[in-house]
Amino acid sequence: MKILHLDQNHSVLIEQLAALGHTNHEDYTSSKVAIEAKMHLYDGIIIRSRFRIDAGFLDMATHLKFIGRVGAGLENIDTTYAATKGIRLIAAPEGNRNAVGEHALGLLLALFNKLHTADREVREGNWQREANRGLELEGKTVGIIGYGHMGKAFAKKLRGFDVEVLCYDIKPNVGDENATQVSLEILQEKAQVLSLHVPHTELTFQMINTNFINAFKQPFWLLNTARGSCVVTEDLVAALKSKAILGAGLDVLEYEKTSFESLFSNTTPPAFAYLLSADNVILSPHVAGWTVESHHKLAQTIVDKIVNYFH
Repeated sequence: MKILHLDQNHSVLIEQLAALGHTNHEDYTSSKVAIEAKMHLYDGIIIRSRFRIDAGFLDMATHLKFIGRVGAGLENIDTTYAATKGIRLIAAPEGNRNAVGEHALGLLLALFNKLHTADREVREGNWQREANRGLELEGKTVGIIGYGHMGKAFAKKLRGFDVEVLCYDIKPNVGDENATQVSLEILQEKAQVLSLHVPHTELTFQMINTNFINAFKQPFWLLNTARGSCVVTEDLVAALKSKAILGAGLDVLEYEKTSFESLFSNTTPPAFAYLLSADNVILSPHVAGWTVESHHKLAQTIVDKIVNYFH
């Protein structure tokens, strides 16, 4: 097959596809219009999140057999239209689930132990022990919404911390030895920590809003390593101010561009400005699944699935 690579990934991707007899072309700079004009030449494309693959793009790709997404989500692809054209969609959540699980745990431990503020204070010459007294995870109840690859990876990382782990998912019977599946109502009643591991869908868009937050029976800590669009930032800030949410670890933001490579603009919305100044908020730039190891594993997962489907 002739395969067009639209984003640069680990070299193992092209190397192994070439060894399998496929022709690989790379184009990391051309406009979407220019890419569309030559899509009729290709059987497959490999992309991260460079641009949205919509119906118009797919209509130009008259010989396309597959789209490989080097990442977990498929929200930048018109999956419904692709299905009508018989195009196989290949994602790689297996490749970065461990990284996401570790990052979520890191955010939680850093929040509980005030590591981000303590580090800054020490560097500034302030030795504040009592002000930086932390919390222990042991004995807490952790709620996970979305118990697929990422949610399961986070639950696995929580083993050994002596916590109760509850999960909620729209799919039945996904609970396992690491988490007990419960209703959303039970999760909101018991959770002291909430970690999001959901894709971007109509159901999850702006899911974490004032009504959702107020349904919790006790204040909780929020982790989001999923998608920024799941959280209404203004409502999150209001909850932080009222202490309905005790703190937040956010790897993703509502203000990201769809490419996930930058924020929407240079202007800073007031809600985002609050997050930037809040001591009980830790931010990272959508890198939960972005490790040295996952860089290789994501590429290898795509290769393995192409082999499985086409060889």
